[in-house]
Amino acid sequence: MTTNTKNTRTDNTQPGDARTVLVTGATGKTGRRVAGLLAERGARVLAGSRGGSTRFDWEDPATWGPALAGADAAYVNYYPDLAAPGAVEAMRTFGGLAAAHGVRRLTLLSGRGEPEAVRAEEALRASGVELTVVRAAFFAQNFDEGLLAEGVAAGVIAFPAGDTAEPFVDLEDLAEVIVETLVRDGHAGLVHEVTGPRALTFAEVAAELSRASGRQVAYVPTSEGEFAGMLTGFGLSELEATWLAALFTMLLDGHNTPVTDGVKQVLGREPRDFAAYADRAFGPATEPGSAMEAR
Repeated sequence: MTTNTKNTRTDNTQPGDARTVLVTGATGKTGRRVAGLLAERGARVLAGSRGGSTRFDWEDPATWGPALAGADAAYVNYYPDLAAPGAVEAMRTFGGLAAAHGVRRLTLLSGRGEPEAVRAEEALRASGVELTVVRAAFFAQNFDEGLLAEGVAAGVIAFPAGDTAEPFVDLEDLAEVIVETLVRDGHAGLVHEVTGPRALTFAEVAAELSRASGRQVAYVPTSEGEFAGMLTGFGLSELEATWLAALFTMLLDGHNTPVTDGVKQVLGREPRDFAAYADRAFGPATEPGSAMEAR
């Protein structure tokens, strides 16, 4: 369950209140959605990316301070993952810079059930800047925008998940939750765990994608070592591939299967179901060149 027990829509902060918000990773899956929703809510968005007008690169700390200049709040989406080596120190440094630049509010994207990520959360919290943590389940959009999209297009989901069920979260819900924590009061110090409304095994996911697309998609369980080998084939270094495969194996050992009410606590409604995501991303109305056709 999320630690928030307050209906955040009862405060007096208005959706259109003007804020200047730095969005890190603004061209990524969550960042571009958050940036778009913030703009719709009347915020001034500093879209942080390696090649944009607000230059921001997690691998170049020299870009962090200038990007934070003038920001009232920031969405912190650390790459590659808060459980990765170096994340704790990065959060400690970023938090210090945020405090020095007068940033009043931070929302950090974290993962569910990641002990190392919790250490990174604590390092950012130590900055003293108002912090909200949003811990997310596995993204539904990983099947059409992320690392599994190419396999889905070929009709195969190869992943080290076995029969474990995961309550996949729709990124549209996740982005809305993040934006609420940035533009409304009442979330400081809270940890919101967000999931979809039901947990599905990867075999059940494959069945949903097959139904929505009209194409056969099969789940093929793989071992941690086999998956690491696949990742090196995609261009990752052996060290990166081994670490990432171990992370996924740990996350999908069953401890993250329980569903939470985090989306409802923040947004006042139920989260989107995976079937609805599948219909949007892979259904007959999908535009040519997107979803399966794009990969």
